[in-house]
Amino acid sequence: MTDRLSLALSGGIVRLPPEGRVLLLRPPGDLSLDGLPVDRVVVEHGFRPDVDALEARGLTVVPRAEGSFAAAVVFAARAKALSFDLLARACARVGAGGTVIVDGAKTDGVDSVLKRLRGSVPVGEVYSKAHGKCFAFEAPATVPEDWATAPSVAGGFRTAPGVFSADGVDPGSALLAGHLGGLSGSVCDLGAGWGYLSARVLDSDAVRECHLVEAEHAALESARANVTDPRVRFHWADATRFEGGPFDAIVTNPPFHAARKADPDLGRAFVAAAARLLSPRGRLLLVANRHLPYEAALNAAFGEVTVLEDARGYKVIAARRPNRRQA
Repeated sequence: MTDRLSLALSGGIVRLPPEGRVLLLRPPGDLSLDGLPVDRVVVEHGFRPDVDALEARGLTVVPRAEGSFAAAVVFAARAKALSFDLLARACARVGAGGTVIVDGAKTDGVDSVLKRLRGSVPVGEVYSKAHGKCFAFEAPATVPEDWATAPSVAGGFRTAPGVFSADGVDPGSALLAGHLGGLSGSVCDLGAGWGYLSARVLDSDAVRECHLVEAEHAALESARANVTDPRVRFHWADATRFEGGPFDAIVTNPPFHAARKADPDLGRAFVAAAARLLSPRGRLLLVANRHLPYEAALNAAFGEVTVLEDARGYKVIAARRPNRRQA
């Protein structure tokens, strides 16, 4: 948890107006609420685990905020395009002259955000704390055109700023797609992103339904545009906590980053979720970077594990006979 924003508020380096709604754009789930007028706060967030954490703390959270606000706080994202898209949204919500506060860690690129902002708007005092920065500016009457990022099209698929592999099909997913022949029945794409693997799953007429489970709301909205087959079902959910199935097959290219740090525990949690969600005769098809140590988790959760392909820095793994006691 960071208290950088709280300290900047208590020190008067950044200020919130005494009245009116305050919009927080993509704050971390463990954000310190000290100094924030919680009764006036609305959170805009699309990442389900953070949404669940913030709602559990009593905050109002929506995937897309509308209407006017007295002030907005933007939390810098790993993807610079997403950070500036959020800044454009913040300016639109507060209107010209409204207060926009920016908070972020160096590892999330707040320094480059600050540098670029200074080329467009006057920025107030900068508070540095805990390897990050907090500062404020007044929303300009005209927001620079290159701040907002419209949904893009990559290889015929719609994507959105900040989502995984926004520039095109991930090479690992492309490798896994070559092993999806013969799927049938009820299939789940766990961590479906903007829908590439689900589209490939649905190439088989033997697939009765395909469930897309994705934690990032913007990615799932892109998937809705990309995968229009009537057999598809969409779920905005944390894949590691999703309740559904049982499924005849699960396909997944699990995430392995928490912020900028590699975190193989995320992939291991996907493996455990797959074992829990599969039918006794179900099959998992997973792709991962070659260096990620998932074998122990796979062998604990499944009775049969086979490497189908090891190429171009990725490995495609099939697993059968889920072990419910380990899941």
